[in-house]
Amino acid sequence: MFSLSYRNRELVNLFVVALLTGFGFASVYIARQDVVSTGSLSYALFFFALYLVAHVVARVTVPQADPYLLPMAALLTAVGVTEIYRLNPDNAFHQGLWIVVGVAAFSGTLLFLRHDYRRLESYKYLFGLAAIGLLMLPALPAIGETVNGARLWVHVGGIQFQPGELAKIMLIVFLAGYLREKREVLAQGRIKDFGPLLAIWGAAMLVLVETNDLGSGLLYFGIFLAMLYVATARAWFVGAGLVLFLAGAAAVYKAVPRVEERVTVWLDPWPHAHTTGYQIVQSSYSIANGGFAGKGWGKGVFATTNGHDLIPYLPTDFIYSALAQELGLVGAAALLLVYMLFCLRGFRIAMLAQDGFSKLLALGLTFGFALQTFIIVGGILRIIPLTGITLPFISYGGSSVVANFVLLAGLLLVSHRANASSQLALGGEE
Repeated sequence: MFSLSYRNRELVNLFVVALLTGFGFASVYIARQDVVSTGSLSYALFFFALYLVAHVVARVTVPQADPYLLPMAALLTAVGVTEIYRLNPDNAFHQGLWIVVGVAAFSGTLLFLRHDYRRLESYKYLFGLAAIGLLMLPALPAIGETVNGARLWVHVGGIQFQPGELAKIMLIVFLAGYLREKREVLAQGRIKDFGPLLAIWGAAMLVLVETNDLGSGLLYFGIFLAMLYVATARAWFVGAGLVLFLAGAAAVYKAVPRVEERVTVWLDPWPHAHTTGYQIVQSSYSIANGGFAGKGWGKGVFATTNGHDLIPYLPTDFIYSALAQELGLVGAAALLLVYMLFCLRGFRIAMLAQDGFSKLLALGLTFGFALQTFIIVGGILRIIPLTGITLPFISYGGSSVVANFVLLAGLLLVSHRANASSQLALGGEE
Protein backbone atom coordinates (compact mmCIF):
# COMPACT_ATOMS: atom_id res chain seq x y z
CA MET A 1 0.00 0.00 0.00
CA PHE A 2 1.39 3.38 -1.04
CA SER A 3 2.15 5.70 1.86
CA LEU A 4 3.76 9.13 1.94
CA SER A 5 6.62 9.81 4.33
CA TYR A 6 6.23 12.46 7.03
CA ARG A 7 8.10 15.10 5.08
CA ASN A 8 6.34 14.35 1.78
CA ARG A 9 2.99 14.78 3.54
CA GLU A 10 4.29 18.08 4.86
CA LEU A 11 5.29 19.16 1.35
CA VAL A 12 1.87 18.31 -0.11
CA ASN A 13 0.14 20.28 2.65
CA LEU A 14 2.43 23.27 2.07
CA PHE A 15 1.47 23.24 -1.61
CA VAL A 16 -2.23 23.36 -0.61
CA VAL A 17 -1.48 26.31 1.71
CA ALA A 18 0.24 28.10 -1.19
CA LEU A 19 -2.90 27.68 -3.33
CA LEU A 20 -5.09 29.00 -0.51
CA THR A 21 -2.75 31.97 -0.09
CA GLY A 22 -3.03 32.75 -3.79
CA PHE A 23 -6.83 32.61 -3.63
CA GLY A 24 -6.85 34.82 -0.54
CA PHE A 25 -4.69 37.55 -2.06
CA ALA A 26 -6.63 37.31 -5.32
CA SER A 27 -9.86 37.95 -3.39
CA VAL A 28 -8.36 41.02 -1.73
CA TYR A 29 -7.07 42.34 -5.07
CA ILE A 30 -10.49 41.86 -6.69
CA ALA A 31 -12.23 43.64 -3.81
CA ARG A 32 -9.78 46.55 -3.88
CA GLN A 33 -9.14 46.97 -7.60
CA ASP A 34 -11.76 44.88 -9.46
CA VAL A 35 -8.98 42.98 -11.19
CA VAL A 36 -6.76 39.99 -10.45
CA SER A 37 -3.17 41.18 -10.25
CA THR A 38 -0.04 39.11 -10.69
CA GLY A 39 0.79 40.34 -7.17
CA SER A 40 -1.55 37.72 -5.70
CA LEU A 41 0.38 34.97 -7.50
CA SER A 42 3.72 36.46 -6.45
CA TYR A 43 2.68 36.51 -2.78
CA ALA A 44 1.64 32.85 -3.00
CA LEU A 45 4.93 31.92 -4.69
CA PHE A 46 6.88 33.91 -2.09
CA PHE A 47 5.20 32.06 0.76
CA PHE A 48 5.64 28.69 -0.91
CA ALA A 49 9.35 29.37 -1.54
CA LEU A 50 9.85 30.58 2.04
CA TYR A 51 8.20 27.57 3.58
CA LEU A 52 9.92 25.30 1.11
CA VAL A 53 13.19 26.44 2.69
CA ALA A 54 11.77 25.64 6.14
CA HIS A 55 10.62 22.27 4.81
CA VAL A 56 14.08 21.44 3.44
CA VAL A 57 15.69 22.29 6.79
CA ALA A 58 13.09 20.13 8.59
CA ARG A 59 13.69 17.30 6.12
CA VAL A 60 17.41 17.37 6.90
CA THR A 61 17.27 17.89 10.67
CA VAL A 62 13.98 16.33 11.89
CA PRO A 63 12.82 13.87 9.20
CA GLN A 64 10.55 11.97 11.63
CA ALA A 65 8.84 15.04 13.09
CA ASP A 66 5.10 15.74 12.92
CA PRO A 67 4.15 16.58 9.30
CA TYR A 68 1.20 18.87 10.05
CA LEU A 69 2.52 21.55 12.43
CA LEU A 70 4.57 23.45 9.83
CA PRO A 71 1.72 23.57 7.25
CA MET A 72 -0.71 24.79 9.92
CA ALA A 73 1.74 27.51 10.96
CA ALA A 74 2.11 28.43 7.28
CA LEU A 75 -1.66 28.65 6.91
CA LEU A 76 -2.04 30.88 9.97
CA THR A 77 0.74 33.25 8.86
CA ALA A 78 -0.76 33.37 5.36
CA VAL A 79 -4.18 34.29 6.76
CA GLY A 80 -2.55 36.95 8.93
CA VAL A 81 -0.51 38.55 6.16
CA THR A 82 -3.49 38.51 3.79
CA GLU A 83 -5.67 40.33 6.30
CA ILE A 84 -2.88 42.74 7.24
CA TYR A 85 -2.35 43.50 3.54
CA ARG A 86 -6.05 44.16 3.20
CA LEU A 87 -5.84 46.65 6.10
CA ASN A 88 -2.46 48.24 5.28
CA PRO A 89 -0.15 47.05 2.47
CA ASP A 90 2.90 48.66 4.11
CA ASN A 91 2.33 46.68 7.31
CA ALA A 92 2.01 43.51 5.26
CA PHE A 93 5.45 44.12 3.76
CA HIS A 94 6.97 44.55 7.23
CA GLN A 95 5.13 41.46 8.49
CA GLY A 96 6.52 39.50 5.54
CA LEU A 97 10.03 40.53 6.54
CA TRP A 98 9.40 39.37 10.10
CA ILE A 99 8.14 36.03 8.81
CA VAL A 100 11.43 35.67 6.93
CA VAL A 101 13.26 36.35 10.20
CA GLY A 102 10.98 33.86 11.95
CA VAL A 103 11.71 31.13 9.40
CA ALA A 104 15.43 31.89 9.83
CA ALA A 105 15.06 31.52 13.63
CA PHE A 106 13.11 28.29 13.08
CA SER A 107 15.83 26.91 10.82
CA GLY A 108 18.63 28.04 13.13
CA THR A 109 16.96 26.39 16.14
CA LEU A 110 16.59 23.09 14.29
CA LEU A 111 20.17 23.16 13.02
CA PHE A 112 21.68 24.13 16.38
CA LEU A 113 19.73 21.57 18.44
CA ARG A 114 19.36 18.79 15.87
CA HIS A 115 21.71 16.40 17.69
CA ASP A 116 20.15 16.61 21.17
CA TYR A 117 17.93 19.47 22.35
CA ARG A 118 17.89 17.93 25.85
CA ARG A 119 21.22 19.59 26.62
CA LEU A 120 19.14 22.73 27.25
CA GLU A 121 18.15 21.15 30.57
CA SER A 122 21.70 21.61 31.86
CA TYR A 123 21.28 25.39 31.52
CA LYS A 124 17.82 25.64 33.09
CA TYR A 125 18.79 28.19 35.74
CA LEU A 126 20.52 30.32 33.13
CA PHE A 127 17.33 30.28 31.06
CA GLY A 128 15.30 31.28 34.10
CA LEU A 129 17.54 34.23 34.93
CA ALA A 130 17.72 35.27 31.28
CA ALA A 131 13.91 35.31 31.14
CA ILE A 132 13.77 37.63 34.16
CA GLY A 133 16.38 39.87 32.56
CA LEU A 134 14.35 40.09 29.34
CA LEU A 135 11.19 40.91 31.26
CA MET A 136 13.02 43.72 33.08
CA LEU A 137 14.19 45.42 29.88
CA PRO A 138 10.94 47.34 29.18
CA ALA A 139 11.04 48.76 32.73
CA LEU A 140 14.38 50.50 32.04
CA PRO A 141 13.90 54.23 31.43
CA ALA A 142 16.40 54.50 28.59
CA ILE A 143 15.03 51.86 26.25
CA GLY A 144 11.59 50.91 27.61
CA GLU A 145 8.52 52.23 25.84
CA THR A 146 4.87 52.38 26.96
CA VAL A 147 2.27 51.42 24.35
CA ASN A 148 -1.48 51.54 25.11
CA GLY A 149 -0.90 51.69 28.87
CA ALA A 150 1.53 48.76 29.13
CA ARG A 151 5.31 48.96 29.22
CA LEU A 152 6.07 45.98 27.00
CA TRP A 153 8.35 47.29 24.32
CA VAL A 154 12.06 47.93 23.98
CA HIS A 155 13.24 50.50 21.46
CA VAL A 156 16.90 50.30 20.44
CA GLY A 157 17.96 52.34 17.44
CA GLY A 158 15.38 51.76 14.73
CA ILE A 159 14.30 48.37 16.10
CA GLN A 160 11.31 47.90 18.38
CA PHE A 161 10.61 44.51 19.91
CA GLN A 162 8.76 42.83 22.77
CA PRO A 163 11.23 40.78 24.86
CA GLY A 164 8.45 39.06 26.81
CA GLU A 165 7.70 36.79 23.85
CA LEU A 166 11.15 35.21 23.99
CA ALA A 167 11.12 35.25 27.81
CA LYS A 168 8.02 33.04 27.71
CA ILE A 169 9.92 30.28 25.90
CA MET A 170 12.91 30.60 28.23
CA LEU A 171 10.68 30.26 31.29
CA ILE A 172 9.11 27.13 29.80
CA VAL A 173 12.59 25.62 29.32
CA PHE A 174 13.45 26.47 32.95
CA LEU A 175 10.21 24.99 34.28
CA ALA A 176 10.62 21.82 32.20
CA GLY A 177 14.16 21.28 33.47
CA TYR A 178 13.47 22.08 37.12
CA LEU A 179 10.20 20.15 37.34
CA ARG A 180 11.76 17.12 35.67
CA GLU A 181 14.56 17.11 38.25
CA LYS A 182 12.39 17.84 41.31
CA ARG A 183 9.07 16.25 40.39
CA GLU A 184 9.27 13.50 43.02
CA VAL A 185 10.20 15.76 45.93
CA LEU A 186 7.72 18.41 44.80
CA ALA A 187 4.99 15.78 44.84
CA GLN A 188 5.77 15.29 48.55
CA GLY A 189 4.88 18.93 49.17
CA ARG A 190 8.06 20.03 51.00
CA ILE A 191 8.17 23.83 51.02
CA LYS A 192 11.96 24.12 50.69
CA ASP A 193 11.92 22.37 47.32
CA PHE A 194 9.59 25.03 45.93
CA GLY A 195 12.09 27.81 46.72
CA PRO A 196 13.95 28.25 43.40
CA LEU A 197 10.76 27.58 41.44
CA LEU A 198 8.72 30.19 43.29
CA ALA A 199 11.62 32.66 43.25
CA ILE A 200 11.87 32.61 39.46
CA TRP A 201 8.12 32.67 39.00
CA GLY A 202 7.59 35.38 41.64
CA ALA A 203 10.25 37.61 40.12
CA ALA A 204 8.60 37.23 36.73
CA MET A 205 5.22 38.17 38.18
CA LEU A 206 6.62 41.26 39.93
CA VAL A 207 8.24 42.47 36.73
CA LEU A 208 5.03 41.94 34.77
CA VAL A 209 2.97 43.88 37.32
CA GLU A 210 5.56 46.66 37.29
CA THR A 211 5.31 46.93 33.50
CA ASN A 212 1.47 46.68 33.55
CA ASP A 213 1.66 43.63 31.27
CA LEU A 214 -1.04 41.71 33.10
CA GLY A 215 -2.06 39.69 30.05
CA SER A 216 1.34 38.02 29.96
CA GLY A 217 1.15 37.64 33.74
CA LEU A 218 -2.01 35.58 33.33
CA LEU A 219 -0.34 33.58 30.55
CA TYR A 220 2.74 32.75 32.62
CA PHE A 221 0.65 31.88 35.68
CA GLY A 222 -1.41 29.44 33.62
CA ILE A 223 1.69 27.80 32.14
CA PHE A 224 3.20 27.51 35.62
CA LEU A 225 0.12 25.77 37.05
CA ALA A 226 -0.32 23.42 34.08
CA MET A 227 3.29 22.25 34.08
CA LEU A 228 3.31 21.88 37.87
CA TYR A 229 0.19 19.72 37.75
CA VAL A 230 1.53 17.50 34.95
CA ALA A 231 4.87 17.06 36.74
CA THR A 232 3.43 16.20 40.17
CA ALA A 233 -0.12 14.91 39.46
CA ARG A 234 -1.27 16.85 42.52
CA ALA A 235 -4.63 18.52 41.89
CA TRP A 236 -4.44 20.47 45.14
CA PHE A 237 -1.51 22.44 43.71
CA VAL A 238 -3.86 23.73 41.02
CA GLY A 239 -6.53 24.48 43.60
CA ALA A 240 -4.08 26.38 45.79
CA GLY A 241 -2.77 28.23 42.77
CA LEU A 242 -6.26 29.29 41.73
CA VAL A 243 -6.95 30.58 45.23
CA LEU A 244 -3.72 32.57 45.15
CA PHE A 245 -4.62 33.87 41.70
CA LEU A 246 -8.06 35.04 42.82
CA ALA A 247 -6.56 36.74 45.86
CA GLY A 248 -3.87 38.41 43.77
CA ALA A 249 -6.39 39.44 41.11
CA ALA A 250 -8.58 41.08 43.75
CA ALA A 251 -5.57 42.98 45.13
CA VAL A 252 -4.44 44.09 41.69
CA TYR A 253 -8.01 45.13 40.85
CA LYS A 254 -7.99 47.49 43.82
CA ALA A 255 -4.42 48.74 43.33
CA VAL A 256 -4.10 49.17 39.56
CA PRO A 257 -6.65 51.52 37.92
CA ARG A 258 -6.02 50.04 34.48
CA VAL A 259 -7.10 46.58 35.66
CA GLU A 260 -10.23 47.95 37.32
CA GLU A 261 -11.05 49.78 34.09
CA ARG A 262 -10.66 46.60 32.00
CA VAL A 263 -12.90 44.58 34.33
CA THR A 264 -15.57 47.31 34.38
CA VAL A 265 -15.62 47.49 30.59
CA TRP A 266 -15.74 43.69 30.38
CA LEU A 267 -18.80 43.49 32.63
CA ASP A 268 -20.73 46.20 30.76
CA PRO A 269 -19.00 48.07 27.90
CA TRP A 270 -22.03 49.95 26.56
CA PRO A 271 -22.05 52.84 29.09
CA HIS A 272 -18.40 53.41 28.11
CA ALA A 273 -18.92 53.04 24.34
CA HIS A 274 -17.37 56.45 23.60
CA THR A 275 -14.51 56.24 26.11
CA THR A 276 -12.76 53.22 27.62
CA GLY A 277 -15.14 50.70 26.04
CA TYR A 278 -14.86 52.07 22.50
CA GLN A 279 -12.56 49.33 21.20
CA ILE A 280 -14.54 46.37 22.48
CA VAL A 281 -17.88 47.86 21.40
CA GLN A 282 -16.64 48.52 17.86
CA SER A 283 -15.10 45.05 17.82
CA SER A 284 -18.47 43.52 18.77
CA TYR A 285 -20.17 45.44 15.95
CA SER A 286 -17.51 44.20 13.53
CA ILE A 287 -18.01 40.56 14.51
CA ALA A 288 -21.81 40.85 14.34
CA ASN A 289 -21.56 42.52 10.92
CA GLY A 290 -19.85 39.42 9.56
CA GLY A 291 -22.90 37.25 10.07
CA PHE A 292 -22.76 33.59 9.10
CA ALA A 293 -20.81 33.66 5.82
CA GLY A 294 -18.96 36.99 6.15
CA LYS A 295 -18.71 40.03 3.90
CA GLY A 296 -15.94 38.50 1.83
CA TRP A 297 -12.20 39.05 1.96
CA GLY A 298 -11.46 42.69 1.29
CA LYS A 299 -15.07 43.84 1.69
CA GLY A 300 -15.21 44.56 5.42
CA VAL A 301 -15.71 48.09 6.76
CA PHE A 302 -12.98 49.17 9.19
CA ALA A 303 -12.74 52.92 8.62
CA THR A 304 -15.07 55.91 8.44
CA THR A 305 -15.62 57.92 5.26
CA ASN A 306 -12.98 60.32 6.59
CA GLY A 307 -10.41 57.53 6.79
CA HIS A 308 -10.38 57.18 10.59
CA ASP A 309 -10.02 53.67 11.98
CA LEU A 310 -13.18 52.31 13.57
CA ILE A 311 -11.15 49.92 15.77
CA PRO A 312 -7.81 51.18 17.16
CA TYR A 313 -4.90 48.71 17.04
CA LEU A 314 -6.86 46.53 14.60
CA PRO A 315 -3.89 44.65 13.01
CA THR A 316 -2.41 43.77 16.41
CA ASP A 317 -4.95 43.35 19.23
CA PHE A 318 -8.18 43.03 17.23
CA ILE A 319 -7.28 41.27 13.99
CA TYR A 320 -9.66 38.44 14.92
CA SER A 321 -12.52 40.96 14.77
CA ALA A 322 -11.52 41.90 11.22
CA LEU A 323 -11.31 38.26 10.16
CA ALA A 324 -14.69 37.50 11.77
CA GLN A 325 -16.33 40.29 9.76
CA GLU A 326 -14.85 39.27 6.42
CA LEU A 327 -14.94 35.48 6.86
CA GLY A 328 -18.05 35.27 9.01
CA LEU A 329 -18.89 32.69 11.66
CA VAL A 330 -17.84 29.87 9.34
CA GLY A 331 -14.38 31.31 8.65
CA ALA A 332 -13.77 32.43 12.25
CA ALA A 333 -14.74 28.97 13.53
CA ALA A 334 -12.51 27.31 10.92
CA LEU A 335 -9.63 29.49 12.07
CA LEU A 336 -10.14 28.40 15.67
CA LEU A 337 -10.30 24.80 14.46
CA VAL A 338 -6.81 25.18 12.97
CA TYR A 339 -5.57 26.41 16.36
CA MET A 340 -7.26 23.45 18.05
CA LEU A 341 -5.64 21.00 15.64
CA PHE A 342 -2.24 22.63 16.22
CA CYS A 343 -2.69 22.18 19.97
CA LEU A 344 -3.94 18.62 19.51
CA ARG A 345 -0.77 17.70 17.61
CA GLY A 346 1.34 19.42 20.26
CA PHE A 347 -0.28 17.53 23.13
CA ARG A 348 0.09 14.31 21.15
CA ILE A 349 3.81 15.00 20.87
CA ALA A 350 3.99 15.47 24.65
CA MET A 351 2.25 12.12 25.19
CA LEU A 352 4.60 10.30 22.80
CA ALA A 353 7.78 11.79 24.30
CA GLN A 354 9.71 9.20 26.28
CA ASP A 355 11.59 11.32 28.83
CA GLY A 356 10.36 13.76 31.45
CA PHE A 357 12.08 16.87 30.12
CA SER A 358 10.73 16.33 26.60
CA LYS A 359 7.20 15.72 27.87
CA LEU A 360 7.19 18.85 30.00
CA LEU A 361 8.82 20.96 27.28
CA ALA A 362 6.26 19.93 24.66
CA LEU A 363 3.42 20.34 27.16
CA GLY A 364 4.59 23.81 28.20
CA LEU A 365 5.07 25.05 24.63
CA THR A 366 1.69 23.73 23.50
CA PHE A 367 -0.24 24.89 26.56
CA GLY A 368 1.34 28.34 26.31
CA PHE A 369 0.30 28.54 22.65
CA ALA A 370 -3.25 27.39 23.47
CA LEU A 371 -3.67 29.69 26.48
CA GLN A 372 -2.36 32.73 24.58
CA THR A 373 -4.90 32.07 21.81
CA PHE A 374 -7.71 31.70 24.34
CA ILE A 375 -6.75 34.88 26.23
CA ILE A 376 -6.82 37.14 23.17
CA VAL A 377 -9.84 35.55 21.45
CA GLY A 378 -11.67 35.27 24.78
CA GLY A 379 -11.01 38.94 25.45
CA ILE A 380 -12.33 39.99 22.05
CA LEU A 381 -15.46 37.84 22.49
CA ARG A 382 -15.91 39.15 26.08
CA ILE A 383 -15.52 35.73 27.68
CA ILE A 384 -12.77 37.20 29.88
CA PRO A 385 -11.47 40.78 30.36
CA LEU A 386 -9.53 42.05 27.38
CA THR A 387 -5.72 41.95 27.46
CA GLY A 388 -3.24 43.21 24.91
CA ILE A 389 -1.42 40.05 23.86
CA THR A 390 -1.15 38.88 20.25
CA LEU A 391 -2.94 36.15 18.31
CA PRO A 392 -0.16 33.64 17.49
CA PHE A 393 1.13 33.68 13.88
CA ILE A 394 -1.64 36.07 12.75
CA SER A 395 -1.36 39.39 14.60
CA TYR A 396 0.91 42.10 13.25
CA GLY A 397 4.16 42.16 15.21
CA GLY A 398 7.63 40.77 14.70
CA SER A 399 8.45 39.62 18.24
CA SER A 400 5.43 37.33 18.41
CA VAL A 401 6.05 35.83 14.97
CA VAL A 402 9.70 35.03 15.68
CA ALA A 403 8.95 33.57 19.12
CA ASN A 404 6.21 31.34 17.74
CA PHE A 405 8.53 29.99 15.05
CA VAL A 406 11.05 29.09 17.76
CA LEU A 407 8.18 27.41 19.65
CA LEU A 408 7.31 25.46 16.50
CA ALA A 409 10.92 24.32 16.11
CA GLY A 410 10.92 23.08 19.72
CA LEU A 411 7.82 20.96 19.12
CA LEU A 412 9.30 19.46 15.94
CA LEU A 413 12.52 18.57 17.77
CA VAL A 414 10.60 16.72 20.49
CA SER A 415 8.36 15.06 17.90
CA HIS A 416 11.31 13.81 15.83
CA ARG A 417 12.99 12.24 18.83
CA ALA A 418 9.77 10.59 20.02
CA ASN A 419 8.88 9.16 16.61
CA ALA A 420 12.44 8.03 15.88
CA SER A 421 12.63 6.25 19.25
CA SER A 422 9.29 4.54 18.65
CA GLN A 423 10.34 3.30 15.23
CA LEU A 424 13.66 2.07 16.64
CA ALA A 425 11.83 0.17 19.38
CA LEU A 426 9.46 -1.41 16.86
CA GLY A 427 12.42 -2.37 14.68
CA GLY A 428 14.11 -3.98 17.67
CA GLU A 429 11.01 -6.04 18.47
CA GLU A 430 10.89 -7.35 14.94
